Amino acid sequence: MGDPLERIGSEASMATETGIKSDLCLEIDPPSSETVATAEDWRRALDRVVPAVVVLRTTACRAFDTESAGASYATGFIVDKRRGIILTNRHVVKPGPVVAEATFVNREEIPIYPVYRDPVHDFGFFSYDPSAVQFLSYEEIPLAPEAASVGLEIRVVGNDSGEKVSILAGTIARLDRDAPHYKKDGYNDFNTFYMQAASGTKGGSSGSPVIDWQGRAVALNAGSKTSSASAFFLPLQRVVRALSFLQKSIDLCTDKPKAVHIPRGTLQMTFIHKGFDEIRRLGLRTETEQVVRHASPPGETGMLVVDSVVPSGPADKHLESGDVLVRVNGTVLTQFLNLENLIDEGVGQILELEIERGGKPLTVNVSVQDLHSITPDHFLEVSGAVIHPLSYQQARNFRFPCGLAYVADPGYMLFRAGVPRHAIIKKVANEDISCLADLVSVLSKLSKGARVPLEYMSHTDRHRKKSVLVTIDRHEWYAPPQLYTRNDSTGLWDVKPAIEPAAVSPSIDINGLSTSQNIPLCHHDTEPMHEVRGVTDTAATMGASSGDGSQNDFGSEAKKQRVDDDSSDGTVANASLYGNELKSDDAMATDNTVLRDYEGATAFPANASLAERAIEPALVMFEVHVPPSCSLDGVHSQHFFGTGIIIYHSSSMGLAVVDKNTVAISASDVMLSFAAFPLEIPGEVVFLHPVHNYALIAYNPSAMGPAGASVIRAAELLPEPALQRGDSVYLVGLSRNLQATSRKSIVTNPCAALNIGSADSPRYRATNMEVIELDTDFGSSFSGALTDEQGRIRAIWGSFSTQIKYSSTSSEDHQFVRGIPVYAISQVLEKIITGGNGPALLINGIKRPMPLVRILEVELYPTLLSKARSFGLSDEWIQILVKKDPVRRQVLRVKGCLAGSKAENLLEQGDMVLAVNKMPVTCFKDIEAACLTLDKGSHSDENLNLTILRQGQEMELVVGTDKRDGNGTTRVINWCGCVVQDPHPAVRSLGFLPEEGHGVYVTRWCHGSPANRYGLYALQWIVEVNGKKTPDLNAFADATKELEHGQFVRIRTVHLNGKPRVLTLKQDLHYWPTWELRFDPETALWRRNILKALK
Repeated sequence: MGDPLERIGSEASMATETGIKSDLCLEIDPPSSETVATAEDWRRALDRVVPAVVVLRTTACRAFDTESAGASYATGFIVDKRRGIILTNRHVVKPGPVVAEATFVNREEIPIYPVYRDPVHDFGFFSYDPSAVQFLSYEEIPLAPEAASVGLEIRVVGNDSGEKVSILAGTIARLDRDAPHYKKDGYNDFNTFYMQAASGTKGGSSGSPVIDWQGRAVALNAGSKTSSASAFFLPLQRVVRALSFLQKSIDLCTDKPKAVHIPRGTLQMTFIHKGFDEIRRLGLRTETEQVVRHASPPGETGMLVVDSVVPSGPADKHLESGDVLVRVNGTVLTQFLNLENLIDEGVGQILELEIERGGKPLTVNVSVQDLHSITPDHFLEVSGAVIHPLSYQQARNFRFPCGLAYVADPGYMLFRAGVPRHAIIKKVANEDISCLADLVSVLSKLSKGARVPLEYMSHTDRHRKKSVLVTIDRHEWYAPPQLYTRNDSTGLWDVKPAIEPAAVSPSIDINGLSTSQNIPLCHHDTEPMHEVRGVTDTAATMGASSGDGSQNDFGSEAKKQRVDDDSSDGTVANASLYGNELKSDDAMATDNTVLRDYEGATAFPANASLAERAIEPALVMFEVHVPPSCSLDGVHSQHFFGTGIIIYHSSSMGLAVVDKNTVAISASDVMLSFAAFPLEIPGEVVFLHPVHNYALIAYNPSAMGPAGASVIRAAELLPEPALQRGDSVYLVGLSRNLQATSRKSIVTNPCAALNIGSADSPRYRATNMEVIELDTDFGSSFSGALTDEQGRIRAIWGSFSTQIKYSSTSSEDHQFVRGIPVYAISQVLEKIITGGNGPALLINGIKRPMPLVRILEVELYPTLLSKARSFGLSDEWIQILVKKDPVRRQVLRVKGCLAGSKAENLLEQGDMVLAVNKMPVTCFKDIEAACLTLDKGSHSDENLNLTILRQGQEMELVVGTDKRDGNGTTRVINWCGCVVQDPHPAVRSLGFLPEEGHGVYVTRWCHGSPANRYGLYALQWIVEVNGKKTPDLNAFADATKELEHGQFVRIRTVHLNGKPRVLTLKQDLHYWPTWELRFDPETALWRRNILKALK
């Protein structure tokens, strides 16, 4: 793994002017008087240096400032053996939370802790316990910044390209190179010169010492240019100063370590060094140039020019871009180092700057600000988002004032609203946000499920503010808002609740009214809110005009497109009140007026078909977001949308059906937008069919108000008679602007059997299904329903997900649409309305028994009888099957059994299923009918008598069936940053479970976690933890509860390909406590429970 910063090649895109300067500014120093080093000299120097160079394995636990969360390798070296100090780069130490280990050349590993990272320059220090290194003799590497010179032969010793030890040779070519520019929105050093050499360093060598033949470090390797062999080295003068302060601070600590204070000042401005010829073109007077040349050291080639000034900083309104610096406090200054010495020693003082602006001399007084005061040392974590004060680094990049509420990672809640990374939050719930404390104050007043406007700015479109709707999580997808603060004494970031439960103010809605019945954001033990509010506007989503807001969206392209928002002002209004809340007479009158006005205004296009007119009141657009914290069952995207159909609508419950490529898992946030009424309300997943490609979503009709509830109608399902080839149907659905669209089509194949292969990451795929194909449709992104002329539903026109594999390492997600017969939907709907035979589920405050579906957990596929004859099928059976189904002329064969099913050890791949309970079968529906008959019988028999043909021999088998609910996966555990669940059906359909008792399945992992750091990735089972078997989640939870913070754990895993592996992992309960997420059917909410955390 290489350090990502060093792989950035933005240097190649620098302006032509800079490139010319780089070519012309080569300065050749006089030859060194030192004796030319021999090979033996270098050997002795490297013998001393190599043991003091360590491989650093760093894990950024959270995104912060310029850095993303993740794990990487880098290099450091010992600069103080007695005190235990390691020098490396600032982008290695990280500005945010980091966990790191150092590995010496003899493979000894020790924990290290950050003690200082410079706010501007690319260096920082780790500390370690010197007594922890027991088996290696090493010496510190001395720093000699004065030894650097052009023509000096050097060696770069470090972890280049992931190698433990790599030694690269080079010669210093320049001492006055401009600081490298890595990224427009990331870390960049400035106000310093860099050295340059053609040593060709690559990723992993960040922090390597640049040594001379005497074994002294003359520079610090920092970056490289990917388009050439150039490497960039940081001079060590400022490093020596910081190290001196650090050593003195450690010596003064007699008891416990304390935070190190290294004085650093700033004017919040950037200088660049330009040659005299260019400065004359900027207006420098001749007499000023003569004074500067006379007062400067011999060989001075230019002066410092103001490049940029941070808004609202000390130099703002005083200095401008293009100003030429002549004197500071009466002294001529032309070098970065001298200027920075004055600024660092003058914190809180006033500097007198003499400048020339367009040839006119000016004198300005600027106060020196404490650089550490504008360097963020705390952040807010809410719903996976990381928000902190805008740093000096990013304020300089984006030209915003320091201290604003900056989004380092949008997490889930902000991502769902379309707020991108690097955004600046300006308003929430119509309250101004000027700093992080303002944001915390507003959040403390909001209730779970509240939808409020948020206003933000982006550096990519800085002149316009954008308004979106943010939904506060109703489910406990994430921990309550937490505030992390850097503790330089321990090297950790201390965490505490951002909102104290005792200090929570009464919740306010978006109109500023007290809503005491709402659930406070930070409470977990209060009664849940069963009624939900609707709103009149649609939340903006990824893919809106926010510039880079779609960077985290992935998966099926068509499913990522959003429903256009008709709102133009970004405001939100209440569409309904809670069911138990009384309305005033004025409110009742208003509702009646709205109802009459809307009913009178409803109109259809002149060319709308009768079917379109009849079905439009039942059409609904779904927008679905999946929290990254519980991306279960291999779900391949965070954002889906599609058209659904309302199939039940009463005063107490509404149900809509949609395909499972729109609602893939139950752990989702679902929003419904209705075609017949301008309204958006939340829905809850109540049933996911274990086989068929559909899901049922419940909504609360009382959230619509009288006007909405009166115009919404349920569609009529018409499961019989089944569609035949040549039948005319109407394909009806919704366009992106919620307009009903229809066309007349002809059924070309009413019983096309699906054959969808498994994806690289197993996820739901439709199996044992026959679908309907049409002659014409609206493309692969258009879903809806197939109706007759009266608008009765004959089939759902649903979306299916598949993965096209181009090679063993290349694949692409695609989707297609087909018709789904409604017979299976009508069966489940009837059981929900009348009461099912399964556990009860709370729907809109009413407990309803939900249905169980009996299935044969066997994947089947059809084979034509003409081919089946070649496999030994007799003429007698061919005649029986043709008589049973003269249209299909096929027989079902076994493709595989789901691992762990009752049929697993009975049926084999290739078996032909001829009859079930002595009745011939030719299609999947025949198998389903046989399973349904078992449920209708009075006896408790759960077995099917199958007649099969295996290798030419007819056999009778008794095969058990399984009952499955429609809840999907309802429990998940997050341990060390890996998301663990029971193996879901898509995994079991591969036909393999580990022999060690099945195990628990790793479905995803989190960046910056121990799982990321030690390689515990997805697509494998955990079968043992420290020798204890983990056949299920309960056993896994019990095993992990016994583990302590910082303990190394031995994990035995089995990959999907069957390959076993043993790895060790260090548990980190400080940043990654163990927690579980469960769906509670009693409250219809997902609840979060901490299993193990630091006390």
